[in-house]
Amino acid sequence: MKHIVKTTVLIILLLCSCKPNASKDAVTAAMAYEGVNNYCHSTYDWRVADENPSLMSVTMGDSTAAEYQVIFRSYTGALVYFHVDKASGKTRLVEHVPVLDIDSAAGTIDLFDYLDKKQ
Repeated sequence: MKHIVKTTVLIILLLCSCKPNASKDAVTAAMAYEGVNNYCHSTYDWRVADENPSLMSVTMGDSTAAEYQVIFRSYTGALVYFHVDKASGKTRLVEHVPVLDIDSAAGTIDLFDYLDKKQ
């Protein structure tokens, strides 16, 4: 009986002390931009923009109550829209080719994997 009480108390204490990671409670617009910018610089080849930086860019897009939108513009003219969930940091990528007016899902990333990373 004593072991059951101790085990129950231990489980209750563990459950009560568990709370979400404070660093993942909320994503700010600055965090969304930084994370996406770091992702883009680590994923895409920016050498083509060395002489003409306007060829490639990362900018903030529209924002809703639930998500931020960050837009990567490639030298090819394609756009990648990063839809960053404000609560979780889960980021959905959608590639848009304006010339063909085609949208396609391009995967997901965890924004927190790209924060505080050097380019």
